[in-house]
Amino acid sequence: MLILGIETSCDETGIALYDGARGLLAHALYTQAALHAEYGGVVPELASRDHIRRVLPLTREVLAQAGVALADIDAVAYTAGPGLAGALLVGAGVAQGLAWSLGVPAVGIHHLEGHLLAPLMEKPAPEFPFIALLVSGGHTQLMRVSGVGRYELLGETLDDAAGEAFDKTAQLLGIGYPGGPQIAKLAEQGRAGRIKLPRPMLHSHDLNFSFSGLKTAVMLQVKDRALDAQARADVAAEFQAAIVDVLVAKSAAAVAQSGLARLVVAGGVGANIELRIRLSAAARRAGFEVFYPAPQFCTDNGAMIAFAAAMRLKNMQSAKPDVPAQGFSVKPRWDLGSLAAVSP
Repeated sequence: MLILGIETSCDETGIALYDGARGLLAHALYTQAALHAEYGGVVPELASRDHIRRVLPLTREVLAQAGVALADIDAVAYTAGPGLAGALLVGAGVAQGLAWSLGVPAVGIHHLEGHLLAPLMEKPAPEFPFIALLVSGGHTQLMRVSGVGRYELLGETLDDAAGEAFDKTAQLLGIGYPGGPQIAKLAEQGRAGRIKLPRPMLHSHDLNFSFSGLKTAVMLQVKDRALDAQARADVAAEFQAAIVDVLVAKSAAAVAQSGLARLVVAGGVGANIELRIRLSAAARRAGFEVFYPAPQFCTDNGAMIAFAAAMRLKNMQSAKPDVPAQGFSVKPRWDLGSLAAVSP
């Protein structure tokens, strides 16, 4: 089954073609980072308008890369939520229109399920069940994943997510948007420990997170004294180390408590090199395996949406859901735990 995947949940337009037998055939991604950089974060109206400009040209580009025609597509998958309402509507509208015109099913995919399943595109792929550290945008969660649609929440952030803390701290340091890559780059010039920052909830004896206090601690450092270039780099290094310390400790604890031997990392923060180094070292010490998606599939992308749809369609009793009727909706807020499981 050949599936076209469309991702427009926030500030990246992702298109991909995934074949159930041959794997990922082609993908393309357009990021709006430069568009939103001067505002220090995503402007929803600008994001929606830019998706409108990009989605069809990117679809044509992906079809050309794969050497297939639009008529060859067997299903169209799209991000139905969570995300920015206007941005989601762009992708959903295009997907539903294409599916209806081709007489094929349209499959709405949960954005976070796409991230959770993205590491399964790699070789070797993790087997179910596993623990997942989901660090994507406004979400920082630990989950037990027993199968497609079988997600048990073990812990989550009580306030700011790791990705949000990166963006807000980058803004405080005046180094631009998106915050994660900017802080990681600046941290290479600094040394953790020269400036002390807290590790929130590191010893809370549960699997929850909190990063708003860490961001506030950075704000106080910036407010209390003028930071020269080296001090800013030291703050970036210490901030990154604090985030990584907490994520690694909580992830290792979740694996130990579960009795499982596999950890999957998913989402944009999963591309952070320091996090990968530290998690891999913790896995070697504790005797569990850790799996990551390729860096290009950590951030929002169409490949993860097409792949998630392929897994859902493969496990459904009928591989051909109904062709969409007129009318559709998106879910800007959508609990991952509400997803229906599919049989293996």
